[in-house]
Amino acid sequence: MRRPILAANWKMQKTAGEAVAFAEAFLPLVSDANDVDIVVAPPFTGLDRLGRALAGSAVALAAQNVNPEEKGAFTGEIAPGMLADLGCAYTIVGHSERRALYGEVDGFIARKAAALLAHGIRPIVCVGETLEDREADRTFDVVGQQLSGSLAGLDAAQADDVVVAYEPVWAIGTGKTATPELAQEVHAFIREALAKPFGGDAARIRIQYGGSVKPENAVELMAQPDIDGALVGGASLEAESFAQIVRSATGSSA
Repeated sequence: MRRPILAANWKMQKTAGEAVAFAEAFLPLVSDANDVDIVVAPPFTGLDRLGRALAGSAVALAAQNVNPEEKGAFTGEIAPGMLADLGCAYTIVGHSERRALYGEVDGFIARKAAALLAHGIRPIVCVGETLEDREADRTFDVVGQQLSGSLAGLDAAQADDVVVAYEPVWAIGTGKTATPELAQEVHAFIREALAKPFGGDAARIRIQYGGSVKPENAVELMAQPDIDGALVGGASLEAESFAQIVRSATGSSA
C-alpha cells in the first residue's frame, strides 16, 4: 500500500513571515494526520524560517527548484547541498512552468533528480501535456517521453525515493480539472511506463495528481487506484483549504 503524499507548491507567493504564519495555523489542523506525508514548498526565501517553524512536526520542507551542480559560477542558482543544509526532504523538478518559461528540458531535469538523490533529497518529478497535445491525442506520447527523459539514469534501487506528479498543463491554475477517470487513465499509463526503468518496483512509486486540486474535488481524485496524492497550487495557500485536502487523503472529513 502506497502512503499518500500531499505537497503544497506556493510558487512565487508568501514572504518568510507569511510562511511562518501559515505554519502556525496549519500544523494544529493536521496534527493527527499520521497516515499521510505532508510537504510544503515555499519560495527559496522562506525555506529557512519555514523549516524552523515546521521543526518537530510531521510536515516536511521542500524546495521548488534546484541547480544540478554542486557549486560554482551560477549566479542566482541554488545547489542541492544548500537545500539539504536547510533540511529540505523533497524538491520539485520539471514543473511545466519551468519547462515552458525557462526552457528546461528532460535531460536537465534528469540531472537535477540525480543530484537531489545524491544528497538524500527526494525529487518530485513533474510531467504533463498541454491542451494542444491532448486535443491532438498526444497525451501518452508526450507524458511517456517526459518520463523516460526526466528519469534517465535512475534505477530500481531508487524507486522508493522518487515521486512523480502528473499535471496536465491545461488544468494548472485554470480552474479546469481532469475528471477522476481521465486522471486515473493517465496515472495508470505512468505506472506502466515506470516499469521500464524500475521493473516491479514501479508499483511502489507514488504518483500525485496536480491541476486545480481543491477540497471539493480532492476526495474523488484520490479515491482512484493509481492516484497517490496531490501537488496543490492555489488551494494550498490557505491553511484550512490545504488541511481539508490532506484530510481527503486520510479519509477523514473532521
